[in-house]
Amino acid sequence: MASIKDWLGAFRLRTLPLSLSSIALGSFLALEACGASFCVGEKAFSWTVFVMAIVTTLFLQILSNLANDYGDSQKGADNEGRIGPQRAVQSGAISSQEMFKAMVICAVLALVSGLYLVYEGTKGMELSYGLFFVLLGLGAIGAAIKYTVGKGAYGYSGFGDVFVFLFFGIAGVMGTFYLHTHVWDWTVLLPAASVGFLSAGVLNLNNMRDIENDAKVGKRTLVVKMGAVKARKYHAFLLVSAVVCALLYTYLHFQSWSQLLFFLSLPLVFMNLKAVFSIKEARNLDPLLKKLALTTTLFVLTFGLGLTM
Repeated sequence: MASIKDWLGAFRLRTLPLSLSSIALGSFLALEACGASFCVGEKAFSWTVFVMAIVTTLFLQILSNLANDYGDSQKGADNEGRIGPQRAVQSGAISSQEMFKAMVICAVLALVSGLYLVYEGTKGMELSYGLFFVLLGLGAIGAAIKYTVGKGAYGYSGFGDVFVFLFFGIAGVMGTFYLHTHVWDWTVLLPAASVGFLSAGVLNLNNMRDIENDAKVGKRTLVVKMGAVKARKYHAFLLVSAVVCALLYTYLHFQSWSQLLFFLSLPLVFMNLKAVFSIKEARNLDPLLKKLALTTTLFVLTFGLGLTM
């Protein structure tokens, strides 16, 4: 039997702050939309939506982490050549059967909490809105599993970046914002894209670090397809695009100089970019993953606080 320590390691708790960034930003934007107050009526911040969005996202992220552990071990991507923390199934700490059962449990928990989130977030609205978010939630569960699991695992064919951008950015931020406010504001796409680009940047660093091993085992990530040189240019595109989207949203909604508070996080963004171009050995990129994930969290907090101050 695997120990609690083994399971906590498999949950990869260090990845959770990044996954919650979209929920935090969508909630900050909802607060800003209703005057940074706990207002009632059509435009309202809901504590129930906020808490249930966090719970559902945590289950989804843990499900994704367990599925990655399970899927990569089945496909041979987790081997001695892989850089980074050793996975649970790879090390033998957790068996494949135990990992699969844990995936099922997390998927069920994500479904149950997600259904309650949709119920609370679309209460009083037409059924079609609820059905849309249910389908979106089912898509999120499927995406968490299919990244590395099964014959059609999209992480092995170069589409991981697209799904990270969509679910960590667009769907996470805009979905949370709408469940709070019941309002579509298309300019919210801009900060949502910022988080999506930064999250894709974290994945890109991960894939740049593992480029040699991934190529050997047939894991055709976008980095493997484009090569290390273009991957660095792609990283620059992701990070610069994140900053541009944030600046454009601020310009369109500018009311106070406090909205520039997110500038405090920008030096860390560009330090990360500089490091990517200066580091030549792939394995030495590993520390940059955690730094960019924390930078993304800092960006969200400063951006959100700047809106609501």
